Amino acid sequence: MILCLFLTAVLPITVSRLLSSFEKGIYARAAATPAVIGAQGSRLDLALQSLYFNRKLENTVPYSEFKRVVAIPEITAIPIHVHHTARGYPIVATNNDYFSFRSLRFMHGRPFGIIGECVVGASVAGALQLKLGHSLLSDRPDLLGLAGDYPLKMTVVGILAGRNSSDDGAVFVDLKTQWVIEGLGHGHQDLESEEQAENVKRESDRIVALPSKVVPYTEITPENLASFHFHGSLDDFPISAIIIEAQDVKQETILEAKYQNNQRGLQFIRPEESLETLLSTLFKVKRFVSVNTWLVGISTAMLTGLVMLLSLKLRQGEMETMFKIGCERKAIATIQITELGIILAVGLGLAIAFAILLDWFATRGLENWIAGQ
Repeated sequence: MILCLFLTAVLPITVSRLLSSFEKGIYARAAATPAVIGAQGSRLDLALQSLYFNRKLENTVPYSEFKRVVAIPEITAIPIHVHHTARGYPIVATNNDYFSFRSLRFMHGRPFGIIGECVVGASVAGALQLKLGHSLLSDRPDLLGLAGDYPLKMTVVGILAGRNSSDDGAVFVDLKTQWVIEGLGHGHQDLESEEQAENVKRESDRIVALPSKVVPYTEITPENLASFHFHGSLDDFPISAIIIEAQDVKQETILEAKYQNNQRGLQFIRPEESLETLLSTLFKVKRFVSVNTWLVGISTAMLTGLVMLLSLKLRQGEMETMFKIGCERKAIATIQITELGIILAVGLGLAIAFAILLDWFATRGLENWIAGQ
């Protein structure tokens, strides 16, 4: 009977707790992100990308749009650009305002300062055994190298404390580092140096590079930092989204009005509202689980009652013997009620304990799971 009660109660209790944790977790991060500006398209994808870094948006926002927004008084704007990965973890290009916006604390090190530096989340540091000063290579989109792109070797200068959020599983860099990874900027080898003598040939007064041997740098150091440059105007370079935090509702409403019927292909969203589709599905599942729990509970109570009645009938002789040797009817009833109480307490107690344990393990990676969806 204990096993029966455990198996009957564990599913609805566990599902109910997990759904509540899911709802709380997704609401908390969405509510902490007042508004986002991004390219027109799926509002849900834009919300998930800005919150969990799990979407590669087809359309991007020009960097000039960020400069336009950040110049507005009483508006805090934070750029977000997610396009590449490092060892499978998303590389999130932003600025140092992001760390204070999310209330992220540095366990070791400092924020990034120059191109090529990165800050890693607690999960990334733990999984890859990274420490300050270690290097982390960006993943190569073209594994065969046919496109001529090269991974960037980034230096870890900061490790964030764990927050049980999607920030734990991200690699943070500045925008220029991300643009270098995308191939929008690069550095070149010094062809006049002795080390590169074998990679060039001279024709009269000219130096002719051998293309197969002269490649862009894959590591940015103080020695070659000055050689890195970008082709084109930075204003035209892409970012995925702009997180907006206004000092009051009035300023936020005014900014939203500017992006209604926007002719530049941009949109203004509130992540909490944009996640309604996902949350409405959650509520439907929760309602179904609640109804199912009541039905299962009623059937379990009826089954338990039937088993107890049959047990009492089979033990009727035992009860009569107890009465004849001096045990009062009231004491016999107390024994039977106590037996039932022990069965219910142990069965339901095990189910609740299992649900709490599973919920604890699940919530530790809740946002990472959401980020993968």
